[in-house]
Amino acid sequence: MGERRPLIAGNWKMHGLRQEGLALAAAVAGKADAYQSARGPLHLDLLVCPPATLLREVSKTLAGSIVSMGGQDCHALENGAHTGDVSASMLKDAGCSHVIVGHSERRTDHRETDDKVKAKAAAAHACDLTAIICVGETREERDRGEAMAIVGSQLVGSLPDGATAENTVIAYEPVWAIGTGLVATVEDVAEAHAEVRVGLTKISSDSDAMRILYGGSVKPGNAAGLMELEDVDGGLVGGASLEVDDFWAIAETCL
Repeated sequence: MGERRPLIAGNWKMHGLRQEGLALAAAVAGKADAYQSARGPLHLDLLVCPPATLLREVSKTLAGSIVSMGGQDCHALENGAHTGDVSASMLKDAGCSHVIVGHSERRTDHRETDDKVKAKAAAAHACDLTAIICVGETREERDRGEAMAIVGSQLVGSLPDGATAENTVIAYEPVWAIGTGLVATVEDVAEAHAEVRVGLTKISSDSDAMRILYGGSVKPGNAAGLMELEDVDGGLVGGASLEVDDFWAIAETCL
């Protein structure tokens, strides 16, 4: 992992009513605070990304904690007639420091293209948010031997001008391993992350410092093997982020 500070980000997706969401946020903050009280500074970044309905109250719950908060998506425009959408400036106003863009569920369910993801990431940057830009192949693309070409193409197409290690994180998430219980082998992950790192050298002067997360059924049982890989700088955690003990166990593999 070198000098890059690990990031463990929890994507709650469409889960969490008020009571359970606030309890989860408080529990994550409590784990981090307890660690620091007992053992000193926590040498990693922790992030939770609740559904939009919980952002303001989760922000209050996390106040004073080292745990940051992010949105799960944003619109490319600052405002306008876009019913149901949330802008980057609204996320910033609600207390977010990050936003996920280009998640495979958005690319699939909402037919988001690389150009749209790029515009969303640029909007995030304009509002001083860190964009977590997701890339990854489907099972069919992998079976055809196209996985690395797809990842490289998405990276080039989705990264806006001016992306740096300060305002951008890349998340590699093989689509076939998200919410399926399937996990890419460490060899698969190492190859993909190395491909992303090489791709970054071609489009960003900050490539060595930019963090690359792995996402795709990350669990306490497989996290250690994934996090020790050279170009894996943390995880974008889905289902396991809804259980505080599982989320914390994953974070501990980076300590």
